[in-house]
Amino acid sequence: MRRYARICALLFPAFSAYAQTPLATYPVPAELWDRPRTARAVLEQDNVKRAVAAALQKPDSEIIIHHPAGQEPLLQAEELRSWLGALAIDSRRVVLRSDVTGGITLEIAP
Repeated sequence: MRRYARICALLFPAFSAYAQTPLATYPVPAELWDRPRTARAVLEQDNVKRAVAAALQKPDSEIIIHHPAGQEPLLQAEELRSWLGALAIDSRRVVLRSDVTGGITLEIAP
């Protein structure tokens, strides 16, 4: 039992620091969808550029695309996933989640 308590005492600070580490989130501006998109137009969005850079620095991370419910937001999220693939992000690392009420947000999760 003492051994278990020592292991917990050693691991608890690491887990609590991990739990307190904020995840990186990047809102995607709604204006992106108001005009035709190209790789240049997508990368000109500062938050998309930051998310791609963060994902490339953490090759084991996932990119979660949070989007509102509905057909149009889902299509936008799927298109964004395709653009991320064109920008060197493996599409297997990109997950779509319909769990927000606002706009589309990118999250880099460890």
